[in-house]
Amino acid sequence: MTQAPADRRPSRRRHDREIIALAVPAFGALVAEPLFVMVDSAIVGHLGTPQLAGLAIAAALLTTAVSIFVFLAYATTAAVARRVGAGDLASAIRQGMDGIWLALLIGVVVVALTLPLAPWLVNAFGASDTAAPYASTYLRISSLGIPAMLIVLAATGVLRGLQNTRTPLYVAIGGFAVNGALNLALVYGAGLGIAGSAWGTVIAQVAMAVVYLIVVVRGARKHGASLRPDLAGIRASAQAGIPLLVRTLSLRAVLLIATLVAARLGDTDIAAHQIILSLWSLTAFALDAIAIAGQAIIGRYLGASDTEGAREACRRMIQWGIASGVVLGLLIVLARPLFVPLFTSDNDVQHTLLPALLVVALSQPICGVVFVLDGVLMGAGDGRYLASAMILTLAVFAPFALLVPSFGGGLTALWWAMTLMMGVRLVTLWLRARSGRWIVTGATR
Repeated sequence: MTQAPADRRPSRRRHDREIIALAVPAFGALVAEPLFVMVDSAIVGHLGTPQLAGLAIAAALLTTAVSIFVFLAYATTAAVARRVGAGDLASAIRQGMDGIWLALLIGVVVVALTLPLAPWLVNAFGASDTAAPYASTYLRISSLGIPAMLIVLAATGVLRGLQNTRTPLYVAIGGFAVNGALNLALVYGAGLGIAGSAWGTVIAQVAMAVVYLIVVVRGARKHGASLRPDLAGIRASAQAGIPLLVRTLSLRAVLLIATLVAARLGDTDIAAHQIILSLWSLTAFALDAIAIAGQAIIGRYLGASDTEGAREACRRMIQWGIASGVVLGLLIVLARPLFVPLFTSDNDVQHTLLPALLVVALSQPICGVVFVLDGVLMGAGDGRYLASAMILTLAVFAPFALLVPSFGGGLTALWWAMTLMMGVRLVTLWLRARSGRWIVTGATR
């Protein structure tokens, strides 16, 4: 018994190297993505308040539309990784191409709906009369880049499945730089205003998609994989993605309910909530990077029919999730005197913010395990269970959150409800992980 820890050290070091090699570049790519909107906001903000308000509304609509289809990355990562583990690179890339074709089809449909509905969507979002024209302009132009955005998601999944997270990092950095340069040139140099910002973003997104396609096409030619659309493969990609779509919609519903409840608590609470939610999203990027590594590693092990390797990797990633959550929680507590004044100088907002922030800090280890197990089960292709677990979580969270204003608990109570939500996810995912029912080996699930 005393030799067991020493016996595990070589495998732990191997898993650690794999996790670091995949998670660190993935984190960089994840952080680079929201910087697109930040650059647009910084540049458009100097045009005037109506323009900035219009950008905020259009960007929120675009972000929601694209994030709904994040399953294109998740499902593709798992499917490709399984085939990599089985030693069939041609089939892995062929599966990835099916995901890319599906992304293109969905993107075309979304554009066809967004172009005529843009003014209605903007008005439904509550845009003012002065901001609405700018929001409609930005939304219509930027929607032309949605197919490219979705192709980027699917192609990112292909490369992650191939155990390559460095290329997505380089592409994200390049896209960020091109987007910033084009925005400056078109908004101010060409005098196109907010339309120039939208066109700059579209061009940058298309350029990123082209780079990804070049990389994937080269891989397909190298391994003799067909590039033509395969209806059966596209249908299979869609079927694998539907449960993850349900999971994502349920999670978005949780965040929407939390924001609606915070708005009912008053202006001070909603302002503090927005700050906390931004910070919570930032910590999620760090934890999601480990989850992405989990998707790729678990899928590869199961494809290779290495059940013990998959179990060991799962155990090690859980340890990483706990450790990362503890570190992030401590950073939130220790750094709060530094970053809170950066967001607001309002004493009332700060007073409301601080106790709720402590709840967020305490919940980080829970979040760490939840993100890891989410990634493990995605890598295993266990989408149906993830969808069911998230629907159950939403059903538990909603009544608790909606009762917060009635009980007068304020923002801190709302974030305790958010912690309850993560606790329910922890229990459901932990039970599944312990059951071993997610362990299905072979090139396909």
